[in-house]
Amino acid sequence: MREYRLYIDGQFVESASKKTFDSINPFNQEIVARVSLAGIDDAQHAIAAARKAFDNGPWQRMSKEERSALIKAVSDKINERKSGFEQLEVDDSGGTIRKVKEDVYLSARAMNYFSKLAAMDPFEPVDGLSKPGFSQNLVVREPIGVVAAIIPWNFPLKMAVWKLGPALAAGNTVVLKPSELTPVTAMELANIFHEVGFPPGVVNIVPGYGSDVGEELAGNPMVDKVSFTGSTTIGKRVMSLASESLKKCTLECGGKSANIILDDADLSIAVDGALYAIFYHQGQCCEAGTRLFLPEKLHDEFVARMIETTKKMKLGDPKDPSTDNGPVISAKQRDRILGYIAGGVKQGAKVALGGSTPKDPALRNGFFVEPTILTGVDNTMTIAQEEIFGPVLSVITYKSVEDAVAKANDTVYGLGGGVWSRDREKAMTVARQLRAGTVWINEWHLISEKAPFGGYKQSGIGREFGVEGLREYMETKHLHIDELGSREKKFWYDTVVPKS
Repeated sequence: MREYRLYIDGQFVESASKKTFDSINPFNQEIVARVSLAGIDDAQHAIAAARKAFDNGPWQRMSKEERSALIKAVSDKINERKSGFEQLEVDDSGGTIRKVKEDVYLSARAMNYFSKLAAMDPFEPVDGLSKPGFSQNLVVREPIGVVAAIIPWNFPLKMAVWKLGPALAAGNTVVLKPSELTPVTAMELANIFHEVGFPPGVVNIVPGYGSDVGEELAGNPMVDKVSFTGSTTIGKRVMSLASESLKKCTLECGGKSANIILDDADLSIAVDGALYAIFYHQGQCCEAGTRLFLPEKLHDEFVARMIETTKKMKLGDPKDPSTDNGPVISAKQRDRILGYIAGGVKQGAKVALGGSTPKDPALRNGFFVEPTILTGVDNTMTIAQEEIFGPVLSVITYKSVEDAVAKANDTVYGLGGGVWSRDREKAMTVARQLRAGTVWINEWHLISEKAPFGGYKQSGIGREFGVEGLREYMETKHLHIDELGSREKKFWYDTVVPKS
């Protein structure tokens, strides 16, 4: 069994309380690793180390090329150890090996991209502000300081990279809190940061509970920014704690994304696309296509084709390459999902497929929920308004495109959306009307570290990825540099200072 300690100030240390916790494989409930459990004292220790490293350490004195090279070295190490990362991620998160192979590849690719952002010139001229010989004006992007990064359990390695990469590329120091449900690959990253030679305190990794470690990170006045991914409820709490010291926040929160099938959609890709949108990683994606909007005339055929395909999906061991769906993360999450299904039926929805746990005795130790399709769903039902975070699709009919758009936008969320049509301009028109941060046309789930990602409304604040995401981790300073060089030419001084 693997064992991990906290990573603070360049050292692997036991928690102050000496407490540990076990990370459990959601497929068979075996122990994946035993991990030191961080508490408030450890969070404060990590914050102090990050503060010292930012204010007095070598990180800020390095050239941007040196910082870039260190980040690139992390990317290279992930690639070197991809097989080990894949196996650990499957065991820790329950993600299928087919999905996880992609996750590890994309994590290394993203870190490589962030290494290139680290080498960007921080100075930008301000055009049109001044005449030649009068002054030079520059905008300079500078790191914020100490960043607290809090990530969820659904994509442990990718989420860690997506927080650490841009924060470090911007020149900050970081305290990362991985979920206590999936800490393993984040702790493996700690080993890599240590090996490639990051200065002590630049990266600190402290797995623990949100109720103590998370709250300390969000509220501690020595932290300059919080980057959080998780539920909207917890995002609001993070924002409240951060407000005490007016910290900058990036919040990527919940979603209830609308997937609109137009009447001219190509069903040969739209059916599979709709299933991919909801059942990828057992529906444990913040931007999953959980609400499927069908025109009334397509409803029966579309649902029948989805059922036919879904019945062929294999639930099983995530390490088996033939497995299509693995377990959800925990017994608590499984029961929560089943509760939503039962509540939907009570409100009038019909279970067209699934709706329970699988009967296969080989799966009895896993936290499985059958891929579930609910029909007869009204957009006002709880299952259509609240984030379930599981393999549950709500099918909703519409009478007109205007009706579909209105229903799609009738939610507190606005993270993702999709439109399926053979007519690109028609699809673009609908996509532009959706109040969501990412809208796919004839596609789903494909996001890139090069393009901004985030939500409208209660799906979040700010953006991640790309140059726009990098700037979320930076302060903006205007530099005005005088080029006149003469008191006589500065006539505006005369309004205050008498001429000598």
